[in-house]
Amino acid sequence: MGSDNAGLDQLKAAPWDRFAGWDRWPARILLLVVAALLVLAAIAPLSATLDGKPSEVPSLIGDGAPNGQTESERDEDLAFYDRVIERIGHGENYYDFIVEEQRARDYPVRPGLAVRLPTLAWIHASLGEPAMIALAVALLFACIWAWWKRLGKEPGGARFRLLGTALMAMGGSLGLNRSFFVLHELWAGMLIALAFGLHRPGRWGAALFVAALALALRELVLPFVLLMAAMAAWRKDWREATAWIMLVAVFAAIMAWHLSLIAVQEVPSDPVGPDWLVLRGLSGWLGNIVLSSNLRLLPHELASPVVILMALGWAGWKSCAGTTGTFLYLGYGLAFMLAGRANNFYWGAVVAPAMFIGLAFLPMALPSLVRAARGKA
Repeated sequence: MGSDNAGLDQLKAAPWDRFAGWDRWPARILLLVVAALLVLAAIAPLSATLDGKPSEVPSLIGDGAPNGQTESERDEDLAFYDRVIERIGHGENYYDFIVEEQRARDYPVRPGLAVRLPTLAWIHASLGEPAMIALAVALLFACIWAWWKRLGKEPGGARFRLLGTALMAMGGSLGLNRSFFVLHELWAGMLIALAFGLHRPGRWGAALFVAALALALRELVLPFVLLMAAMAAWRKDWREATAWIMLVAVFAAIMAWHLSLIAVQEVPSDPVGPDWLVLRGLSGWLGNIVLSSNLRLLPHELASPVVILMALGWAGWKSCAGTTGTFLYLGYGLAFMLAGRANNFYWGAVVAPAMFIGLAFLPMALPSLVRAARGKA
């Protein structure tokens, strides 16, 4: 019994256990906030439609399309991206037809951000479906390998690396469904997971390259890049911070070029897309993560609280990766509460894959928080 208590004392005192050293009242306040969020998460409605109807498994992230499915049977957004890839594959220039295609489907072209960057469509058209399948498999295994290595190197990560990498595999497995290969957010999310896993303070070149590719796919990756720059500046690694800021500058130039090509094709009769600043609150954060990940397979009364527990697990891990992950997932969570319509739920795929890793640290974080709240940390 005495050895068990000594083992608990050693775990509580571990330098990577963030909550073990917390004072009683901060721990109590956080525990109360977490408890309230868990209750609210269980009852918060999840919607993937503009009319607010509940949807636990929307068609966009369903079970996929069987071989031979026609365009009319496929989700409208996915069918649109299929058509774009097909036209590029036939030798057409993306900017010669993309505005025309969006108008034909009554998709807005104003503001210009409503028109995706052509990167993923170019890659898909150039490589073809078999190569995209191989690429998806390689990307998933790269993420698993990167996080196996990072968990082994980070303080306290080694004891959680087996479960953590298994959770990375669970979070990233949706990327193997070829029905969703046309979704920019799915690839961008896996690339963020890989960049995060590859990053080390002082060794950031590979992470920068992978993040640049993710940013070329979807501008929603920009907050991740800015966070990496901020974390580098906080460590006073000015060389790394400068590299991330330079990536932002290059991206801004490319995006300005993209928007200029769209702007010259706009006409006054083009409809302006609905506002993205819709303040959906907790349902925005939870809905985006649950409906764009494998959590969608659970009843939302269970799935939504899991998102809160993922964030708590990340927050409880006192390490470079744990701190970065906490800011990353809470930051995107706040953004999703403020911006994005209900039918933009797939934005959650940008951060969902590696967020699952936070559950590996929950058995450390939650008991330590409870002990600290009781004054026994």
